[in-house]
Amino acid sequence: MSFKTKMDEAAKSKGSRLVLALDFPFEAAENRDKIFVKAQEVLKAVHPYICAVKINHHLTLPLGTFDGVQRLVEQIRGQGMLAIMDAKVNDIGNTNQIIGEYYFAAGFDAVIANPFVGWEEGLKPLFDVSKRLNRGVILLTYMSHKGASEGYGQTIVDSETGEKTLQYVSFAKKALKWGADGVVVGATVPQKIAEVKQILGEKVAIYSPGVGAQGGAAETAVKAGANYLIVGREIVNSDNPAQAARILCDSTKGI
Repeated sequence: MSFKTKMDEAAKSKGSRLVLALDFPFEAAENRDKIFVKAQEVLKAVHPYICAVKINHHLTLPLGTFDGVQRLVEQIRGQGMLAIMDAKVNDIGNTNQIIGEYYFAAGFDAVIANPFVGWEEGLKPLFDVSKRLNRGVILLTYMSHKGASEGYGQTIVDSETGEKTLQYVSFAKKALKWGADGVVVGATVPQKIAEVKQILGEKVAIYSPGVGAQGGAAETAVKAGANYLIVGREIVNSDNPAQAARILCDSTKGI
């Protein structure tokens, strides 16, 4: 079963399009056990309202991929959610392949990668290993922070047509060409979500981070074409994570 199908089924089962970004602030070495315990508690509280969980370096660095993080991935999958590694893979092909193999071995269902590195001897080996293992690759297309315009929003010359285009438009087209399982477009730029949706249609899902703390609005992103909302601080830093997740989940139903 493909990652895209698994996500569709998880979203339907949970009645939710929310992907939890399980990110926590820095902790000194002697306090890092608290991160693991807090992560477990948040997952236990919010899993009825979440279809997938995105893990970043916030957890892999202090907890270790094959130690605390793998245990959290087991909990995530045991609670009916999928696990996405936000590795932003962006190296030569051999390294990208090995990055993917390690994260997939740790139980992750998909990884996020940066298309800036290109296809041949770039992301192709990562795609190859993901297809072999029935896992997913999600491509950064336009990030949620203000500085994204300096890279993802720049005007480029298309290497195939020679025409001027926008970097994120080129990346959306590559997501189709390469057979990506999803793209990331920030909820903070709903007009760009709509543009990318025009390119992708229903063939590639749009994942939109930046809801809440960065100023993105859940309903606006969904109306623009986002399939899934990536939400972190709005839920994780809440006094009542379950309530925050439920409110966000309910706010996008019926749209």
